[in-house]
Amino acid sequence: MTDPAEGFSQIGQPLPRREDRRLLTGAGRFVDDIAIPGALHAMFVRSPHAHARIRAIDTRAAAVMPGVVAVVTGRELAEWTSGLQMAPPIEGLVPTAMTTLPLDKVRFQGDPVCCVVATDRYRAEDAAEAVEVEYEILPAVPDMGAALAAGAPLVDDSLASNRLAHQLFAVGDVAARRREAHAIVEAEFAQQRMTHVPIETRGCAAVWDEGRAHLTFHVGNQVPHPLRTQLARRLSLSESQVTVICPDIGGGFGQKIALYREELTVAALAVRLKTPVRWREDRMENLQAACHAREATCRTRASVAEDGRILGLELDIREDFGAYSFFPGNYIARVIALILTGPYRVSDYSYEITVALTNKCGVGPMRAPMAMTSWVMDGTLDAVARKLGLDPLAVRRVNMLSPEDLPYTMATGEVLEDITPRETLEAVVGAVGYEDFRRRQTEARAEGRHLGLGLCSVVESTTYGSRFYKSAGIPGSGHEAAWVRIEPTGVVNASVGLMGTGQGYETPLAQAVAEGLGVDTAQVRIALGNTDVAPYGMGSRGARGATAGGGALFLCARKAQAHVLTVAAHMLNLNSADELRLADGQVERRVAGTWTAAGIGLADVARIAYLDPTALPGGVEPGLDFSLSYDPPPMTYSNSAHACEVEVDRETGRVAIRRYVVAEDCGTVLNPIVVRGQQQGAVAMGLSGALMEQVFYDETGQNLSSTLADYLLATACDLPDFEILPLHTPSRRTPAGIKGMAEGGVMGAIGALTNAVNDALAPFGAVAERLPLSAPYIRGLIAGRR
Repeated sequence: MTDPAEGFSQIGQPLPRREDRRLLTGAGRFVDDIAIPGALHAMFVRSPHAHARIRAIDTRAAAVMPGVVAVVTGRELAEWTSGLQMAPPIEGLVPTAMTTLPLDKVRFQGDPVCCVVATDRYRAEDAAEAVEVEYEILPAVPDMGAALAAGAPLVDDSLASNRLAHQLFAVGDVAARRREAHAIVEAEFAQQRMTHVPIETRGCAAVWDEGRAHLTFHVGNQVPHPLRTQLARRLSLSESQVTVICPDIGGGFGQKIALYREELTVAALAVRLKTPVRWREDRMENLQAACHAREATCRTRASVAEDGRILGLELDIREDFGAYSFFPGNYIARVIALILTGPYRVSDYSYEITVALTNKCGVGPMRAPMAMTSWVMDGTLDAVARKLGLDPLAVRRVNMLSPEDLPYTMATGEVLEDITPRETLEAVVGAVGYEDFRRRQTEARAEGRHLGLGLCSVVESTTYGSRFYKSAGIPGSGHEAAWVRIEPTGVVNASVGLMGTGQGYETPLAQAVAEGLGVDTAQVRIALGNTDVAPYGMGSRGARGATAGGGALFLCARKAQAHVLTVAAHMLNLNSADELRLADGQVERRVAGTWTAAGIGLADVARIAYLDPTALPGGVEPGLDFSLSYDPPPMTYSNSAHACEVEVDRETGRVAIRRYVVAEDCGTVLNPIVVRGQQQGAVAMGLSGALMEQVFYDETGQNLSSTLADYLLATACDLPDFEILPLHTPSRRTPAGIKGMAEGGVMGAIGALTNAVNDALAPFGAVAERLPLSAPYIRGLIAGRR
């Protein structure tokens, strides 16, 4: 394998994360740490019903309580703000709209109907309890089946039905492949509704400067500039009247992308009252009303040859999108369908997407929104192996892309290149000792113990350039912008339009700048999260931080280096900078093939550029300030293979993970410490979701999992050590060969764990088709087949 850090001096170094010093010593600065004198506190009154008409809202008692400054409903906010229109021109997608707070009816338990503003949080909570809302309860639509049934109550009264999106795609002739197939294998995969559970819940603080007519909005958000654009538009302000500042953020995972109704309400109240207003949701509000994710069912039908080779594949995917559409309704399901086949050869492929509205909290992206993809594809291959009596590894090998197949155009038109699926699969198979495991498994079964080994190969779509959004009909861009400024003393400041939520951006992004410029990383400071400072960028989502953000900074730094060397050549009385380079902040000259010190450094060039511009070459402007925008390829792909060994207790149904191995190819690694943290965190998140996380609703639409006593998360006691095998191949289509890698661990963990459990259940003839793999569920499967 190619060493991804070959030829680099700063990229690839395991430098400690800069954020850790302040975070580990308690010196981090989150929204609640920002002192704002005189700030009022907002509290929301939320619907106890999943579906009901709002007949009346009586705020009189609350309005006269001590410390209460204002009580507002959707009626007032409709005058102060504009609604959200979610209407991208996508065939099969129904346009939707929503007001800031509901006017006529609530659509899920936790829907905010009124906002109380008081001098402190305690008075606001007391007053919120005094608000009386008269509801006319309507029949709830609790799931996909009810939503799509004939005559179902409408979740959104402005629509003709609850079907939000419906799309069809086909390439090749799947019907012909069915006719010629040795066997038809069908499989079902149901992923439960989950939520993000960041350590820091949602919150914000809005400060209106009446003299300047300017709003400063402090918020934990992954996309500061798009948020500013939305906030300004919906408040009828210009973008120059709004500054969004994102301090440290305690986790996001996709939950902190949208402009939420509560945040818009707080901003509108600050402008209206001409007084700072702040809000922080509690954990129950976060679990009930922030944003949910994942709930979808996939059914596959594979037409296969006698050796397990897939001739044709059909996918039916159905997704429950909840009550409101903060994102295009087809987006998540389409990404799943788009890359479903992953590292396997499939030329005849079709899919059908159906997305419905229900009376639940709205859905949005969660780390790896396409999380089902690898589980569905590798799970289908396991189903093929079960039906044909074949070894699951052999079925993977006969279908998997080989190095000579690359670049490979998927049935959906996506191009896979610079990936290594066969190499990573064979690496984990060798690491776990596949044949030895089968021997141990047989011996254990004779003793009444049930071991299982699951494999899952991942092709992770990352970055999403502008051409992807254009082809999908989704408004917006995938580009990223950066600036690099060399100060008069030679130190370097740089910024990009990302915002970290705990990933550790500051160090690897500084390494990208340092590598591109030719200085030590310690000389570079990265500024993030302030829309008045950072260039307009598309923020942190879709594993784009390293590729889009790091790529933009690397290219901008290269641009800065070229300029610096032009000035240096003039200072050295050279006609050209072709034989010069900047290394560790010093200018070097190549003489007879050898690089030698030229006697000047970056600080010398900076001093001339700023303080003695008459000494600059003709046509060169004073200063050293550079900017650049970078639009990455439509999609960049990383890949990995996961192997998970489990033991299932036949009496209790408990799943114990005995070993977990990952071989990953994520291109050039900016910082191995940060990458390893992302790998470990992603796998842990995937395993936690697959084992125990679930948002429960009853048949009336009541959320039964709105505390952390009911919504369970895996802890260190539930998870194994992760063995990670680095097998990196740089991308030839991105700066420095960078690829994204933040979400593949989630994808692989879900598939590897579930496939391992099904391997352990094989003697019972049982198959786990839905998540989570809770002990009662597994015990029930065993009992039903014993």
